[in-house]
Amino acid sequence: MVFIFRLFTFLALAGATLAQQDTAEDRCSKLPDKLILSKLTDPFTFYNKRPVRTKADWACRRAELAELIQRYQVGYLPSKSPTSVTGELLENGAFNVTVTEGEKNITFTAKITLPAEGDGPFPAIIGLSFPSITVPSDVAIISFPNDAIANQLGTSSRGSGLFYDLYGKDHSAGALIAWTWGVGRLIDALEKVPATKINAKRLGVTGCSRNGKGAMVVGAFEPRIRLTIPQESGAGGSACWRISDELKRRGENIQTASQIVTENVWHGAAFNSYTGQVGVLPFDQHLLTALIAPRAVLVEDNGGIDWLGPESVYGCQRAARSVWRALGIADRIGLSQPPSHNHCQLPEVSKPYVNAFIDRFLKDKEDVNTTVFYTGGDFKYEEKDWVDWDVPRL
Repeated sequence: MVFIFRLFTFLALAGATLAQQDTAEDRCSKLPDKLILSKLTDPFTFYNKRPVRTKADWACRRAELAELIQRYQVGYLPSKSPTSVTGELLENGAFNVTVTEGEKNITFTAKITLPAEGDGPFPAIIGLSFPSITVPSDVAIISFPNDAIANQLGTSSRGSGLFYDLYGKDHSAGALIAWTWGVGRLIDALEKVPATKINAKRLGVTGCSRNGKGAMVVGAFEPRIRLTIPQESGAGGSACWRISDELKRRGENIQTASQIVTENVWHGAAFNSYTGQVGVLPFDQHLLTALIAPRAVLVEDNGGIDWLGPESVYGCQRAARSVWRALGIADRIGLSQPPSHNHCQLPEVSKPYVNAFIDRFLKDKEDVNTTVFYTGGDFKYEEKDWVDWDVPRL
């Protein structure tokens, strides 16, 4: 009888305890269905957790990010200038650039097309391979042979090209940063040869698709570029790795870090170790874009090609824009993302934006309005899922 009483008492107490737990849990907040485990990296906090409070701080944070992105993703630019760089203008606008490093030298040829009228010096757009944007008739075009500098013929082409002839096939640089080095040497030569009639202080860079990835990296790491116009650059360019991974998880047909390293050698070999865990990287592509600040960038995109990740581009560049906002110059970064159109074909709706950025930043027309952040996409992007920082006033 005593046993039965004790058993009844135990069960009664246990039931009361469980009821109390149920009541307590009812008062607890519920986890959301969608969890973002790794938000986009805060531009305004140093790696050591110190906050960015001034423009001088941003310059230091920028230098820190440039080091991190080279170390873990694109590979390193050579640490010192080459022994010599010379330029020679030939017939029909051919411009030979010869770079000497110690006892080695390489030569590559860019093609300069000057405006039909005027004496120059002219502002110029450097096109990786060639520009597929519409360039105004009073702006020179320089076609840059990036494939000669570093091949992009698949994963077997790592370490192949003129850059690696100088620095060795095992150099850490992927193709994108090798192209950046090449554009830097082109600018060195332009500065020394006034006969080109190019104003080397008024240069822009552009490229589309894979060359758009290159344009973004060139703009980020070559400070003499005043205007960067990456076109439909997707993964490795204007899209963020973290956002693209999440969209892939939801079923979108989108290029991710895991895929891109199986396609080509645009990034340094060190990046291969992180493509399946991009959330551990101390940066994302919004901070690659942010390296351009306070200079100007217009991201031209295509809202109708899923592989390019238009929603990822939109969210990524919104995050990047916070740096220009903090600097008080938000009209120096633009996004034009019309609905579907042919790949690398600049649609009519985008042409006024391109012209405005060129007018202001290459032709010094300061009164031109360059405020644009436009998408034709119907996205479910929510900034609170990805951004947990406040924008300071630097």
